[in-house]
Amino acid sequence: MGRAYQNRKESMAKTSDMKAKLYSRYGREIYVTAKSGGVDPDGNLALRGLIDRAKKDQVPGHVIDKALDKAKGGGGEDYSPARYEGYGPGGSMAIIECLTDNPNRTFGDVRQAFTKTKCKIGTQGSVSHMFDHCAIFVFAGDDEEAVLEALMEGDVDVTDIELEDGKITVFAPNTEYFKAKTALIERFGEIDFDVDEIQFIPQSYTTLSGDDVALFDKFLAILNDLDDVQQVYHNVEL
Repeated sequence: MGRAYQNRKESMAKTSDMKAKLYSRYGREIYVTAKSGGVDPDGNLALRGLIDRAKKDQVPGHVIDKALDKAKGGGGEDYSPARYEGYGPGGSMAIIECLTDNPNRTFGDVRQAFTKTKCKIGTQGSVSHMFDHCAIFVFAGDDEEAVLEALMEGDVDVTDIELEDGKITVFAPNTEYFKAKTALIERFGEIDFDVDEIQFIPQSYTTLSGDDVALFDKFLAILNDLDDVQQVYHNVEL
């Protein structure tokens, strides 16, 4: 699968306004993950990975603590996941994952990103069948066989394991996330994961040219400016 997991939206931590949006998105996702799976990171592996990722992206501790405290309270906003997909500029494909308390508003906002860039939002499944929904783990190591053995013993359906520059990358179906992470931690102890996420990885890539490049940049900028948008996956070779 190569370094496909690196094809993510760019970091939003370039300005104070972008940092605020980044913190807000992490706060919302931590709140939802803790509310649904429990506030104890030791018993909620998705929450543990999310908190670790937030710390790597320099999200302040008080933002994380506030989201956890809100989840402990049991009240607060009622966010639900929403996923939209379609064809972007130049025939590119995009999947947009959101957390929203108003699906009608969020759908309208995301649809605007498509229409303003001369594209059209699709129906569910219109492009997602061209992506692999994967759990991805990247960590320091040099023994692929030991990693594979640990995953096999954990009855994990492994898609691929790669070793490059002292880093091991494990790909598994998204449904195997918890089993895979548990198997790795039980065998190797606490691991400092460089990547610990579930992502959509395109099965093929496209290169844009001419006016489509500027339109695609505008497309991403509009989406990244929406508070409800958590992740944007696409198949454009940047």
